[in-house]
Amino acid sequence: IGTENNWDFVECGFTHTFAIKNNGTLWGWGNNFNGQIGDGTTQNRISPLQIGTETNWDKVSCGFMHTLAVKTNGTLWAWGSNNNSQLGDGTTINRLTPVQIGTATNWNTVSCGFVHTLAVKTNGTLWAWGLNSFGQLGDGTNTTRTTPTQVGIETNWESVSCGQNHTIVRKTNNTLWSFGANEYGQLGDGSTTQRNFPAQIGILANWTAVTCGSFHTFGLLEN
Repeated sequence: IGTENNWDFVECGFTHTFAIKNNGTLWGWGNNFNGQIGDGTTQNRISPLQIGTETNWDKVSCGFMHTLAVKTNGTLWAWGSNNNSQLGDGTTINRLTPVQIGTATNWNTVSCGFVHTLAVKTNGTLWAWGLNSFGQLGDGTNTTRTTPTQVGIETNWESVSCGQNHTIVRKTNNTLWSFGANEYGQLGDGSTTQRNFPAQIGILANWTAVTCGSFHTFGLLEN
């Protein structure tokens, strides 16, 4: 895409894409029907468009038609489709530009599913919001959450990845945990039973990374 060589991070959603340059600027393109590009319009973009003028974007995640991002100051921002409160701002109103989620300044990483979102704070706590009909929020219920809701009381969560209706999380001890829809075995527990709370996948403690597709999951071991 173009001739620039200063891209640092890229993330693909269902029909839209975001990238961060090494100067901390945020760029989006693709489908924008629900404002998921964040440029204040619903006009599709066929080439990278800078979102605002800020230079402190750190991480970004794209869902089906919503987008979440973390800034270097630890604040969390959301925009796009919000029909199931997947933005976490306490409403079901679509947002055409980034809006800050709460006032916390200790967000570390975020992942968007189809219409649910999970994030990890720098203190190792896990938070979830949006649609929960498959238990993909992992809070032990099937209740949709309109704002970030802590999942359990543990403080050793490291990273998270959301599929269409399932979620996989890695702990600081490099164990892997899953919850949500499981009709294709995407939770990796040897069954096709959905679950609304985190359960460990196997007994291995040497996972280094994990990523979810719509209905499947891949993980990387230290070896």
